[in-house]
Amino acid sequence: MAEKDISEKILEDHADVFADIVNGFCFQGREVVKPDELEPMNLRSAYRAEAELHDVERDVAKRWKKNGIRIACVGFENQTTADPDMVLRVYGYDGAEYRAQCLKENEAKPRYPVVTLVLYFGYKQRWTEAKSLYEAVDVPDVFKPFVSDVKLNVFEVAWLSDEQVKRFKSDFRIVADYFVQKRKTGAYEGSLDEIHHFYEVLQLLKVMEHDDRYEKVYYDLTAKGGRRNMCDVIDRYINMGEEKGKALGRQETLKEVINNLRAYGNTDEKIADMLKLSFSQVQQIPRT
Repeated sequence: MAEKDISEKILEDHADVFADIVNGFCFQGREVVKPDELEPMNLRSAYRAEAELHDVERDVAKRWKKNGIRIACVGFENQTTADPDMVLRVYGYDGAEYRAQCLKENEAKPRYPVVTLVLYFGYKQRWTEAKSLYEAVDVPDVFKPFVSDVKLNVFEVAWLSDEQVKRFKSDFRIVADYFVQKRKTGAYEGSLDEIHHFYEVLQLLKVMEHDDRYEKVYYDLTAKGGRRNMCDVIDRYINMGEEKGKALGRQETLKEVINNLRAYGNTDEKIADMLKLSFSQVQQIPRT
């Protein structure tokens, strides 16, 4: 997750993307939070356990400030797999921010709520782990009146509806559409929407899909002055797949070539065209 986190932070830390994510998930796309109302914050805090000091670091977080008054702290946690301890981790992050409000330098300032959104990017299966403290921890019935049942705000990006995807106005809309399409069909067709944070979007896709071609596409299109949309990205991506397929064909068996191309999201029809085979020949090759 380390490399994934770095890439996600780069994109989500842009104020326009951050505000858009909050508005899209929390306010049905209404522009409640504006980019110029966000202020950066220190993501690292510390807690003491067993006489040792440990770091607690969020993925992305900003404070929302209007007319000089802090309204809330909002944090994002990025997940590609469901984490059974996510409730406990978020509880710790939120608690650290509330503790910070109790420090001497903040004692005269108004208190504000802390909100954490868990953005789940997995598209092969839904979130299956605990979404509340009571699900994550075995709380005896006798203690339930005294233990607050903390809820986890999990948003499954790949399971958004088309209408929900359209609520986003920033590059996050392209990212959300990508994962929705991957969940539905196993492939991505591209979009004509202009990408504003071009490098950051392609870096995210590179690490999410373990595919260096996305980074190579960025440098290739930037050098050639290509348009900054996903249709051109996918066109160049497929061309690289064809080049890779030809190179693989000189080194591997037909079965290995075809299954490698399938792994990159190519359809059997596309693979047949790439390798100059009939569609039925490709279909006869079992998937691995």
